[in-house]
Amino acid sequence: MRGGILKVYYKATFTYKIIRALEQTVTELISTLGQIVIFGIEFLKGLKNKPTTFKELMYQCYRFGVTSLPITLSIVGMTSIIVAMQVAGEMVKQGAGNYVGMLVAILMVREEAVIMAGFAIISMIGSSLASEIATMKVTEQIDAITVLKVNPVHYLFTPRVLAGTLMMPVVVIISSLVGIIGGAVASNLVSGLTFKAYFDSVWFGLNTHDLNVCIMKSFAFGFVISLISCSCGMEARDGAKGVGLATTKAVVWSFVAIVIVDLIFAAACFY
Repeated sequence: MRGGILKVYYKATFTYKIIRALEQTVTELISTLGQIVIFGIEFLKGLKNKPTTFKELMYQCYRFGVTSLPITLSIVGMTSIIVAMQVAGEMVKQGAGNYVGMLVAILMVREEAVIMAGFAIISMIGSSLASEIATMKVTEQIDAITVLKVNPVHYLFTPRVLAGTLMMPVVVIISSLVGIIGGAVASNLVSGLTFKAYFDSVWFGLNTHDLNVCIMKSFAFGFVISLISCSCGMEARDGAKGVGLATTKAVVWSFVAIVIVDLIFAAACFY
């Protein structure tokens, strides 16, 4: 009797609630990772069957690559301007003006452009993919596709994941160029650094290794973002509430995933 009372009291404590929340988070993480891996394997198996049309693929490419450009370029451009404003004046004062373009370019190509583009894509496109597929799931449209003997993973994932993988490098390359140009304008306005000196520094500082890593990383980011968003949408349950939860999960896990992928690339390519 006394043990039962203590057990009830313990379950009402804040410590127990924290432990239970951590257990649920770990369980959800493992379950989500497992589902993403399963859907990813199923997606790769379906590539040989050509389960989508060229028209649908082009629509998803337009959606992923074109509609996301305004917000992506705005974020990357403003970031480069802020960085250049912070460092250009001081570096010119210290006689290191010839290194401003190199610093901004390396920062943009190695990290800022791809990370900021990834965040913008997740916020705009990833959430849209997750909510779209989640709505189809809770309204039983995916069940109808299955009844027609069409694999929903092949049918829904293929154009979206391929579009994300193919278009992310394009978005990142354009964003990097905009970021470098924005840094040049900011450096000229803040410190009077000439455009020739800035771009000579860019040309001197960047190398093919940086560009290759940037492109490989952007391919990985596009694949991860689109796969996680679609997978979370496919697991939606319980009506409108489930759609919201699936969208939130897709955004959160996509943010976490690209940071982990970025860490792996940094350790493998620049350590």
